[in-house]
Amino acid sequence: MGRRKKEPRSVHRETIAAAASALFMKKGIAATSMDDIAKEAGYSKATLYVYFENKEEIVGILVLESMKKLYGYIDAALNRQDTAKARYNAICDGLVRYREEFPFYFKMVLDKINIDFEKQDCLPEEKETYQVGEEINEKIKEFLLDGMGSGDLRDDLEIMPVIFNFWGMLSGIIQLAANKEEYIQSAMGLSKMQFLEYGFHMLYRSIARETGG
Repeated sequence: MGRRKKEPRSVHRETIAAAASALFMKKGIAATSMDDIAKEAGYSKATLYVYFENKEEIVGILVLESMKKLYGYIDAALNRQDTAKARYNAICDGLVRYREEFPFYFKMVLDKINIDFEKQDCLPEEKETYQVGEEINEKIKEFLLDGMGSGDLRDDLEIMPVIFNFWGMLSGIIQLAANKEEYIQSAMGLSKMQFLEYGFHMLYRSIARETGG
């Protein structure tokens, strides 16, 4: 423990968070205790509380970090492509990559994010996660407006409803493909990626100009 005390606080927090993440994916959040996390990380339970107040704070940190990754994927997707269709495809690829890298947090960050920051028990990470989510929405808004301006996308799109439907449909398709991969293969004769490509194309057609393909 003497050697550990010389390391920066951030190193201890990262070690503990990594151990917690592994346990959450294996056992689930509810079934994982602070004792479990301490043992996994190689710390005493008392030492664990020096770096985190409770399990909820650890969860908040992990969700925030995964959300930042998602922002990075979306930002890169929009910066590397020119046409609306290419940018859309890159966004879809980024979401698939995010689901594969963070399967445990995929549903969590797209499901419910706290917006009531007046509560006394609100964690700082919750507010930051919300802010990152808003930045992602701004990126999608930029994509839609650029596509409408170029004539690739329909000019009657209502931005915010489209953004929320966009997230709901894309995340639903990706989660369904992950949950039903064997059924999709046996019943449809499609690989998971082929199923996803079909779904992504179908969704794109709902926002694209008819003449734009």
